[in-house]
Amino acid sequence: MKDAVRHGRALVVGLGIAGIATALRLRQVGWEPVLVERAAARRSSGYFIMLFGTGIASARRLGVLEAIPDRSSPQLAAFEVNRAGRRSPGMSPANLPGKPRLVLRGDIEQALFSALPDDVEIRYSTVPTHITQDDSAAEVTLHDTASGATVTERFDLVVGADGMRSTVRRLAFGPEDHLHPLNYMIGATVLDKPIEGFRQDQGLVMAEPGRSAWIFPFSDHTPGLLFSYRTDDIDAEFTRPPIESIRAAFGPQPPGALLENLFTAFEQAPDHLFDSVHQVKMPRWHRGRVVLVGDAAWCVTLYAGMGASSGMAGGELLGTMLQRHPGDLPGALRSWEARMRPFIHTEQDSALFMRRLFTPHDRKEQIMRSAMLRLMHAPVIGKTMGRMMNGADMKNKTFDVAAV
Repeated sequence: MKDAVRHGRALVVGLGIAGIATALRLRQVGWEPVLVERAAARRSSGYFIMLFGTGIASARRLGVLEAIPDRSSPQLAAFEVNRAGRRSPGMSPANLPGKPRLVLRGDIEQALFSALPDDVEIRYSTVPTHITQDDSAAEVTLHDTASGATVTERFDLVVGADGMRSTVRRLAFGPEDHLHPLNYMIGATVLDKPIEGFRQDQGLVMAEPGRSAWIFPFSDHTPGLLFSYRTDDIDAEFTRPPIESIRAAFGPQPPGALLENLFTAFEQAPDHLFDSVHQVKMPRWHRGRVVLVGDAAWCVTLYAGMGASSGMAGGELLGTMLQRHPGDLPGALRSWEARMRPFIHTEQDSALFMRRLFTPHDRKEQIMRSAMLRLMHAPVIGKTMGRMMNGADMKNKTFDVAAV
């Protein structure tokens, strides 16, 4: 990477996709990013995600697209199944409109991380505990959870890319959490082998009123597993081990052999995600010298399929707006937010519709879902239905910031 004049020093909180993409773009446009991460080391795990046109275009402009493997293939198949194991044709993610790239979250994080120049400072086991601002800088107190040391430093910009339950958001925007629950839970992991009775390139969906189980296949990797279910008491779901909450959500009926295999695979997985589903909705994503990016700002949820794409796009565009508004941080942040908001609003709305595809809320939605899938397998009608169900027009816009 060519050396550039450094325009400012930025603290980027969070070493996920949005945080690394933001730091990479900031460094490309001449800023000095400092990355801090709560964990003691970079987390390499991650579940199944789809990279649509927006994310692919951002990855290309960031210079990392070639390093992100494409684990999709036209040969990937999917089945709708019931508890008895009966199969019918399903919808393969690889064949969605726009032909998204199927990847693991760790694939994208590794590609972005590898592209960071060696001079980008990264501090692990570090969290912000206090943020104040004046006309010239943001003053941030950082706590090293490993050593117990605390330091206060000044930055020209603070970027909160620290996820749905963002610490930066709380410190800079106040105690309101801005979380809007969808009243659903998810449990996700990557399996070490295919589910018995299915090949590696075969996926499945077991969708019942208020609950569903998905196997996402890859062309060159063992599949991903996702449980999704409705709940009336989010807090209660966290009072017991995740597998117990998942089993309870699929009761009281006997699970049958196939679902029992899925339960066992999740329970035995060395790593998993178990969380409630929320969207983040805020009137503003920036305040003074602090700005939020990715899930910390908007969290479209996994039902939208655009978390990674929007995180990269947001970080990339932020750097571009700073480059186009030199010496005018308020103007850069206003321009960035004005550009991002229509896109994010569309994706948050899309997630509410797409949730019905992932997990029908009740018997009525299950019937509607089945009807939509039948139509998608019909010639001509299927193409139109696919675009409607997946918001392909917005998902695959390339977010051409050069045209801004």
